Amino acid sequence: MRIPKAAVPRPARVPGRALAVLVALAVALGAAFVFAPSRLAANGSESGFSEQQGLVDALRPAFVAYWRSGDRRFPPELERVVDYWFRFHVVKGVLAGALLIVLVALGVLLWRAFLRSGGPRGTPALASAAAVTSVLALVSLAAVMANVQGAVAPFSSVTSMLPLGTPDGQLAGAVGEIRQGLAHYPDTSGRNTAALQVMVDDFGRYHAVLAVMASVVAVVLAGPSVTAWRRFAAADRTDRRTRRTMGWCGVLSALVALALVVVAVANTGTAADPAPALLGFYEGGW
Repeated sequence: MRIPKAAVPRPARVPGRALAVLVALAVALGAAFVFAPSRLAANGSESGFSEQQGLVDALRPAFVAYWRSGDRRFPPELERVVDYWFRFHVVKGVLAGALLIVLVALGVLLWRAFLRSGGPRGTPALASAAAVTSVLALVSLAAVMANVQGAVAPFSSVTSMLPLGTPDGQLAGAVGEIRQGLAHYPDTSGRNTAALQVMVDDFGRYHAVLAVMASVVAVVLAGPSVTAWRRFAAADRTDRRTRRTMGWCGVLSALVALALVVVAVANTGTAADPAPALLGFYEGGW
């Protein structure tokens, strides 16, 4: 009678070509996200905006001129800065979105290989790589949301670069008047009422878009959480690797979704009544 040989655990295998392509894409998109947006967003007259100080130097007098104009429309100098900032966030958002897709695909590939592998050989490194990829995917998701927010409300986004907490010169005078107007908003009058209304509306839009995105992503993340818990429940009790991995995925997805719900609620409140939060912003509290 032949005695069957003991089953040999399968080594952890990852499709080499797919892994190489995804890693190369992730590295290329990550580098592009850091270095390309300022150059791609600038035209010939905005080449100096690629350096933050150059952008701030152009923004300060343009912002003061806008406030003094009392008009809803941006003067050409400020419109040029805001348009650049819009394009900057569009480019970054597209790159972050592409990077997110690549990292999700890479993470799925690595986690599947980890779950299918048998034995300890190579699995710690595989699990670590999958975990790091998942964290980077969450960072990319946050970058997508932040850049969509900046593209929808570029004026509020770019003014965050001004030293509003400690303004000096003509900027100090403008910021002081804005603070005074916001402290009594909407019971205010004067030549700057129109400009103040634009600031409040744009700031409300800045928070409204984040509230919407956070709500949508929270709902989307509920799907993976439910799927993970179902796989956890369906897995054999002896399959500790699957149960442990699915359990952690279910918990973390639920926690991230819960955090996004909190973000959505907070930003919904700010969007409904943006003036107090905008006052805090111009007092340097953001």
